[in-house]
Amino acid sequence: MNTVYAINGPVIKLQKTKSFAMREMVYVGEKKLIGEVIGVNDEFTIIQVYENTAGLKIGEKVEGTGAPMSVTLGPGIISDMFDGIARPLKKMVETDGCFVTEGSSISTVDFSREFDVTVTVKAGDILEAGMVYATCPESPLIVNKAMIPPGFGKCEVIWTAENGMYHPNDTIIKVKCGGEELSLDLCQRWPIRTPRPVKNRIPINTPLLTGQRVLDTIAPIAKGGTAAIPGGFGTGKTMTQHQIAKWCDDDIIVYIGCGERGNEMTQVLEEFSELIDPKSGKHLTDRTVLIANTSNMPVAAREASIYTGITIAEYYRDMGYDIAIMADSTSRWAEALREISGRLEEMPAEEGFPAYLPSRLSEFYERAANAITLSGERGSVTIIGAVSPQGSDFSEPVTQNTKRFVRCFLALDKSLAYARHYPAINWITSYSEYVDDFEDYYRENVGEDFLACRREINNLLLEENKLMEIVKLIGADVLPDDQKLVIETAKLIRVGFLQQNAFHKDDTYVPLSKQLLMMKAILKLYKKSLSLISAGRTFRDISGAGLFEKLIKMKYDIPNDKPEMFAAYEREIDETLDNI
Repeated sequence: MNTVYAINGPVIKLQKTKSFAMREMVYVGEKKLIGEVIGVNDEFTIIQVYENTAGLKIGEKVEGTGAPMSVTLGPGIISDMFDGIARPLKKMVETDGCFVTEGSSISTVDFSREFDVTVTVKAGDILEAGMVYATCPESPLIVNKAMIPPGFGKCEVIWTAENGMYHPNDTIIKVKCGGEELSLDLCQRWPIRTPRPVKNRIPINTPLLTGQRVLDTIAPIAKGGTAAIPGGFGTGKTMTQHQIAKWCDDDIIVYIGCGERGNEMTQVLEEFSELIDPKSGKHLTDRTVLIANTSNMPVAAREASIYTGITIAEYYRDMGYDIAIMADSTSRWAEALREISGRLEEMPAEEGFPAYLPSRLSEFYERAANAITLSGERGSVTIIGAVSPQGSDFSEPVTQNTKRFVRCFLALDKSLAYARHYPAINWITSYSEYVDDFEDYYRENVGEDFLACRREINNLLLEENKLMEIVKLIGADVLPDDQKLVIETAKLIRVGFLQQNAFHKDDTYVPLSKQLLMMKAILKLYKKSLSLISAGRTFRDISGAGLFEKLIKMKYDIPNDKPEMFAAYEREIDETLDNI
């Protein structure tokens, strides 16, 4: 008899049973709590329960499903909000009240909802895995595509439904595969820990445009790439992810609130429902999926929420969309791994985290991809994970191991955040390994000199960082004029270029073309001033002309749709400096 033998928080044990397979999804006890088999030996079967086990008794029955932990994928996921194991929270509130109840079996997809389905195949067509056989508008911005599930061989369409209104579980087509007749609806199930297959991965060569200058210019993220945003409490991890979610040029946003405070997730839900998508003029929620596993929800479901989110993202990637995943925060996910590992009495590694923490992190980040899907379309999944190191200590295991598996590291700085410099991304400790991959993109879409300007801006910031060490010791007055010019220009870059105002209509989002013109104006002022200093003029004469203060304000004074105004700034630089 498959009954509970021992209970230790979310971990339960069954004794002397060989009925279950590794990673099988099971139902535990009278409430049918959802669980997953995580250990099997001759003596015990160990199950991780994704719900609260309070009230569970020794001897209660455990039922197997014969399938791994899976999520139902279909139309209706967009604009909804789910818990860590993909149960829709809004639907749970309607049926079970304000609190999440144990054993709730509400499906991810709402089978009572109807969609306007257009069948795109006809009887006699030969289909393969990944091919689209029907479409339906899922939201005002997203068209859902019903696809032949991965793993199917060649199959012949033998019957199709007429175009019209259908529920997600209504039969849309019938196919014959290997002599067997199968009925297909608008949904498919997929195990959350198994990456969905693609035809092939393609090189990453396109930046994820966010309109945030410190990201797009200094440390760009790639479509189909990975990025980490580590930072201590109050440094702006969540707000940075909100800005990226609102302004990035991906088609769909999957926001995973993993172990965050409940009021923070409430704020996310309220803000996202009010925000207007700048690209379409529709609500941002029309292209957003929210997964909320707050800090007071079962810790095991927190561990599963990351995989639930990435599986949903891969599903829409297979339709040919670009997806951005915001995982906030992977540190809370790692803490869930640590707690469950402790209950399993596993040998702890550094700071108590399990020895397999690096492999779990790599499994997650490696599911990011820029790929050709099984249907032949291009799609991408970009993963942007927030990391919350205690005390802003970037040497702790989660940050250090995350750094191994991402190619873009956006380090948030507490001193910048407290000085009201947002985004509080430190330009010295942050980096992106994607810059060289975007060379062709910058040359064709922005300008031949974009990378050269970026390099000069970076060099000035690095030089200022070295000079400030000297200034701290002996003061700025003893520096030669050319070094004073470097410090003043770097201040202009920091305040006038890297710092942005999310509440200003022209500064909250800045296109790459304007970012390049801003860099050119700054560098023109620097080079012209440097030549005057070389000719014997003093830095005091140059700084007294007021050009540095004027250029700091150009981000506000020049609208995004009037780049021609930069010509007047360049003329003023020439005329003013020529008169010194």
